[in-house]
Amino acid sequence: MSWHDPLPRPYPPATYEGATGEASAWLRRSDAAPDVVQRSGGTCEYLATGDRTQGRFGLYRWTFGDAESGPDPHFHRTISEQFYVLAGQVRLFDGREWLEAGPGDFLYVPEGGVHGFRGSAGASMLLMFAPGGPREDYFETLARGATMPADERDRFMATHDTYWV
Repeated sequence: MSWHDPLPRPYPPATYEGATGEASAWLRRSDAAPDVVQRSGGTCEYLATGDRTQGRFGLYRWTFGDAESGPDPHFHRTISEQFYVLAGQVRLFDGREWLEAGPGDFLYVPEGGVHGFRGSAGASMLLMFAPGGPREDYFETLARGATMPADERDRFMATHDTYWV
């Protein structure tokens, strides 16, 4: 860094005060069974839930079934959402238009950003939320396909910080 470069943004406050470190890492194996199987045949694997990361983030591997599926445009008030395509083609809505995304493509959506996604044919992506809200009940309830009266569905969506546009 030269003398005229701006100072880097500081790190956040320490959350670990120990002097020697500790053995606290955990591993989820790639061959672990999916946590959710959707009606479309797709799956969701809980790689790192908000509970496991002390609310810092939630990370999920989303794999689409044969037929196209995915949520319509919506936004979140309290969480950002990130998409990283691993395999196949995924359509991502960036608040303006649907974009074709392939392996290695990344989309960041800040709080309040309108977004949606669609995929099929076994396409897969990483889906991350920050901070790590309790998304698991949302995924599991939708996967069960339970029908709800409109007012109950509105409360469910608000509880899970999901607002349709």
